[in-house]
Amino acid sequence: MAEDLSAVARFLYEAGTLKQTKRTGWWMAGVRDPESVAEHSWRTALLATIIAKLEGADPARAAFLAVWHDSQETRTGDVNHLGKKYATEADPQAVTADQVADMPEILASAVRELVAEYEAKESAEAICARDADKLECMIQGIEYKAQGYENAQRWIDNSRGRLTTKSANELADAVLTTGSLDWLRTALGERQS
Repeated sequence: MAEDLSAVARFLYEAGTLKQTKRTGWWMAGVRDPESVAEHSWRTALLATIIAKLEGADPARAAFLAVWHDSQETRTGDVNHLGKKYATEADPQAVTADQVADMPEILASAVRELVAEYEAKESAEAICARDADKLECMIQGIEYKAQGYENAQRWIDNSRGRLTTKSANELADAVLTTGSLDWLRTALGERQS
C-alpha cells in the first residue's frame, strides 16, 4: 500500500489504551477493579452477533458496530451516567472524525460511517448492537454481584429495563435464570442443581 499508514499505526496505539480504561460506573457499585472498556466491547461484539442473528439482522455488521461503539473513549474516558449530568457530552461522531482525520480516506470514511450508524439508532444492526451493550452491562452486573458487590443490582435492573429487541429480552431472561458457573458444570458433566 503506497499510502502512509502512520496515522493508522498511531490510532492502533490509541485504541490499545482502552485495555486500561476502566468502566467508571462500577466504582459507584463498590467494584474495586472494574472491567476495561476493551473487555466490555469484546463481549458486546459477541452479544451483538447473537442478538442480530436471532433478530434476522446481519450479525457481522452488528458486531462491527459493537466493536467501535466506545472507541471514542480513548479521548473522553468512560464518563458514567452520573458524570454525563454535569459534563457536556462529547459528540461521538466529532471525536471519531478527529481520531481518523489523517487516515487513508477509505478507512476514515468506513469508521465515520460505522459510528454514525450506531449513533443514529435506526438500522436493525445498530439496534442489536445497542441492546448488546445493555445486555453486556447486565451480565457484568450479575458477575459482580456474584463476587459480593450487592450494589451491582441497580445496573442489572437498569440494563434489563433498557433492552428493546425480543431476542435481547429473551436472552436476558435466560441469563437471569442461569448461574454464572453453569457453563463450567455442564462442561465437566456435573449435574445442575
